Amino acid sequence: MEASAALEPWTNALYLDRGSAMTAHRYADRFSVVRVETAGALAAPVRKSSTVPALLATVFLRPIATDSYRLWIDDAVVAMAATPALGANVIDLEGEPAMWGGAGVDCIHFHVRRSAIDDTAAQLGYQRGTGFRLAVGRPDLVLAQIARTVLPHLGAGRPPALALDQLELIIASHLLQRYGDARPTRAAKRGGLAPWQRRRVVELLDTNIAGDVRLADLARACQLSVSHFARSFKASFGVTCHRWLTEHRIERAKQLLATTDVSLADVATRSGFADQAAFTRAFHRVAGVPPGQWRRAHDR
Repeated sequence: MEASAALEPWTNALYLDRGSAMTAHRYADRFSVVRVETAGALAAPVRKSSTVPALLATVFLRPIATDSYRLWIDDAVVAMAATPALGANVIDLEGEPAMWGGAGVDCIHFHVRRSAIDDTAAQLGYQRGTGFRLAVGRPDLVLAQIARTVLPHLGAGRPPALALDQLELIIASHLLQRYGDARPTRAAKRGGLAPWQRRRVVELLDTNIAGDVRLADLARACQLSVSHFARSFKASFGVTCHRWLTEHRIERAKQLLATTDVSLADVATRSGFADQAAFTRAFHRVAGVPPGQWRRAHDR
């Protein structure tokens, strides 16, 4: 039977307390980012599993006392010391970990599929199927910074799928290099896209400028794996695919701002942004000023 296609990446925020009925959560075949906060002690542990081989990387946004969090892997208790803010756990979901929290737990879970890690391993020159060391309450500046970056977007509208696709590859690379038990066996593959691939991907991005294009679709059009495509795209264009598309959207917005009188909300829609707020944030980040101010300075 042919395997079903992976679902689009997903974000969510959960608020749990003693009244919560959740005792198990099974991740689907998708990259996901889930924030979990406990308003009270849970009535029972929550068992985690996945429909596909995957790792669960957890970043604690607040300090955790020893009596405020408990962890079981393969039904065995895992000893945990007090965890500082931005400490991290990295756990193989094959062990079906169970987690219990008291009041005040605030963390972000990254569900990272082994398929993404193996794809990344092939590009970095690591062996596929690398084993991973258990990490509990370990300081991890990279995961901490990623958690801080995505935090404002959780519960404020789903980030673009292209950005989440890219994020999974970034986390996969970090997990492989920091927690994997294999070292590189050969030089990583390097080089950019072929001319026909560059033309094809630009054509697809132009066509889908107002849509939510996926890295998997672009990689398929170039006859490459997702990880190979992402690295080759950056080698060819100097930026990630998501960054290139954002800047392309900003250029279209500038053209509309300078040559039309349509509202900022309409400019946002025509340029491919989800809403005016997302457009304003992206425009300010790229252009250095808000779109209204830029329009007044460039009005023709």
